[in-house]
Amino acid sequence: MNEKTINEQYAYIRTLLEEKRLKEALMQLESLLWQCPDWDLRTRLEQLQTSYKYMLEYMKQGANDPERWNLYQKMVSDTWGIADQSRLLILDNASSRYYHEVRRTPKSPDLSNYGLKTILHILESFNDDLAVSGLLSDEKMDEVLKRHEDTLKFMFIRTWTNSAWTPEDEEDAKAMLASELLAGDDLCLFVSALTLSLMECFDLRKIMWLLDAYEHPNVNVSQRALVGAMIIFHIYRSRLTFYPELIKRVDLMEEIPSFREDVARIYRQMLLCQETEKIDKKMREEIIPEMLKNVSSMKNMRFGFEESDEENNDMNPDWEDAFEKSGLGDKLREMNELQLEGADVYMSTFAALKNYPFFREVHNWFYPFSKQQSNVLKAMKQAGNQGGSLLDLILQSGFFSNSDKYSLFFTIHQLPQSQQDMMLSQQQVAELAEKSNVETMKKFNERPGTVSNQYLHDLYRFFKLSVRKSEFRDIFKEKLDLHHVPALDNILHWEDVLFPIADFYLSKERWDEAIEIYEELETIGGFEGESAEYYQKFGYALQKRKKYAEAIQAYLKADTLKPDNIWNNRHLAICYRLNRNYQVAITYYKKVEEAAPEDTNVTFHIGSCLTELGQYEEALNYFFKLDFIENNCIKAWRGIGWCSFISQKHEQAMKYYEKIIEQKPLAIDYMNAGHVAWVMGDIQKASVFYGKAITASGNRERFLEMFHKDEEALLTQGIREEDIPLMLDLL
Repeated sequence: MNEKTINEQYAYIRTLLEEKRLKEALMQLESLLWQCPDWDLRTRLEQLQTSYKYMLEYMKQGANDPERWNLYQKMVSDTWGIADQSRLLILDNASSRYYHEVRRTPKSPDLSNYGLKTILHILESFNDDLAVSGLLSDEKMDEVLKRHEDTLKFMFIRTWTNSAWTPEDEEDAKAMLASELLAGDDLCLFVSALTLSLMECFDLRKIMWLLDAYEHPNVNVSQRALVGAMIIFHIYRSRLTFYPELIKRVDLMEEIPSFREDVARIYRQMLLCQETEKIDKKMREEIIPEMLKNVSSMKNMRFGFEESDEENNDMNPDWEDAFEKSGLGDKLREMNELQLEGADVYMSTFAALKNYPFFREVHNWFYPFSKQQSNVLKAMKQAGNQGGSLLDLILQSGFFSNSDKYSLFFTIHQLPQSQQDMMLSQQQVAELAEKSNVETMKKFNERPGTVSNQYLHDLYRFFKLSVRKSEFRDIFKEKLDLHHVPALDNILHWEDVLFPIADFYLSKERWDEAIEIYEELETIGGFEGESAEYYQKFGYALQKRKKYAEAIQAYLKADTLKPDNIWNNRHLAICYRLNRNYQVAITYYKKVEEAAPEDTNVTFHIGSCLTELGQYEEALNYFFKLDFIENNCIKAWRGIGWCSFISQKHEQAMKYYEKIIEQKPLAIDYMNAGHVAWVMGDIQKASVFYGKAITASGNRERFLEMFHKDEEALLTQGIREEDIPLMLDLL
């Protein structure tokens, strides 16, 4: 069997289990196991089949068993577990993915006895070994660093490729959580390895460990663990209900004061990560080019000589206006707002800096930025003490993810020594440190929200930029409706969580997702007692999806809660107009007109609605008003021209169409001018206008489509029906 066939068969078994068709799933699993070399799995399957057979037999006999449903759930989860392990074992011989390559590669004899307990002892001794080696020689220090990083890599790969923990593995992992000597950075790497392992294969023990790790005192460990748990809950949402002990465990965690807030925040941050491609495109195509263009054009605003005390702060205030007029101020503010929101504004900057050898190893994408990482330590040693302050600033920056910090560091150390010296000069670094308020940066960097956001950015980069990205499931491409996940719904399915999520979708123009949540909020009573604003937002999202009738209902509810709101009345008018209910649209447009009599859009649309209703004289009044308010208003001229034509005020109609033609005519303007000329009896002039209309239309067919819509109006004006085909042939 090839990889595709194996995965298809497994997917069918998974579908059967999701649909609670256990008997069929067991039969399909038996077929899959013929390809699997593990006899233990076959034995477990036979036992399951026998137990299920007896359960059905007892049920047939009418036996009352209060534990039947619990036993059934256990059988489903056990079947799923066997299917998981069977799939992986068969893929080990069929897949070219690195995960299976590692699993099928025989371990060297000296590593075969390395369990988590041994790994923990080696990692716990690292700081002492490093301190001692620093007193001896560089060679000794290199040896200690190499042993530490080899151990980390081995731990990562062993954890990642171990598809099912034994009770002993679980105990050893708990010892890692309890250890006071294990470095927080090393434990963070273990958490990431565990998350990737769970993405490959479900394991209840590992998920429970992640929930334990959330309560670890180190904020980096706890936030990483919670992000991992939420990703795993998303991936395995359809099977979580078969593990009631897991659901109960999550429910109990609500007693931790920060848990609900952390889950809701990470949910929002994950959704924000999905906007990175849009932000990245905006940065590359708009913000950065605009900044470069304007900075270069404003270079003449600096003097070429050194400033004295007298010359400080003596820039011309007009320059600030020039800065704002250039648009650079807006671009910088936009970038700053995105950054404060937690958006990933550095993806485009660092995407090209992930080609260093460091990033060829999977585990290096997940190791927190550290001075004790061998590449960093060696580079720092070569630079002497010079880079210390700058490195501290990089470390303390909460805006860069860990992998971006490594990219930045490696890039700096690839520069010629003279440029490095200039960048790392003590004076400049001291000034930078003073300006950046190091203590404030440090506190910001240690906030749970900063830590989780940084880690999500690291994950995003791994899934998008790693050389092995195609071998991993990219959860950021998927619909992340975590409030529907069984383990999280009790925490997230509340108004105070869902309203900000809906507003986020609205602000990012993700109308369908916004509508979905607003509908749910209405169902659970989320709008009761709330302000009209929520119904307005709901209506706005519906309007943007062209669901005008539904949008009207939402806006009417908002109107009940907050009558005569101008914004709401305007949007009711728009929706009624687009839904072709022109009479009601006019009612709401006139309400807006009372509050804003000079509003040109309202004036124009009232005229348009009156035209649609055939009230041409009244429509003309509005179009003349619009022409008075706004100079050279072609929209007003078009309205006057058409209403005058229909009202048989032909000279007036021709006057306004000629004004339009002198400005920026469209195909329809030429055609309407042709209609007026024809009705006035000037066939030659009409044919000239019609000819220009055909040219402006791009082709004759498009012109004919427009023309035939106006035939009724021409007949009403006295044009004979038999003359119409002759005129078209004349053209």
